[in-house]
Amino acid sequence: MTPDYMVFGPGPKRLIADGRDVAACAVADTARTRRKGLLGTDAVEGALWITRCPSVHMIGMRYPIDVAVVDKDGVVLKVATIKPWVGGTKWRLSASATIEAPAGAMAKWGVREGSVLSVG
Repeated sequence: MTPDYMVFGPGPKRLIADGRDVAACAVADTARTRRKGLLGTDAVEGALWITRCPSVHMIGMRYPIDVAVVDKDGVVLKVATIKPWVGGTKWRLSASATIEAPAGAMAKWGVREGSVLSVG
């Protein structure tokens, strides 16, 4: 049995960090896709931008991920690596979206609090 990956190939959507193209990016912008997120996958390549998402949980996840919580302007409020079943992010009133990526990706991409993220 092959693992279930969420892979975002070179398509029209890209994650932009501080003006730099850093990764392929899918956008979860419906109730169904926001609710599902990365659940049911064994790995992720690229990033998943979840709109209208002030926090995430790791219940049901199979692997650790990096998350960046951003405000309406894409300014990063929090960056964290969270583990399956035990992690999550706190709900933030000023948060507009959460970006999920493979563990270690945010550091590799230079994303930190105060960075600006967008989808291009």
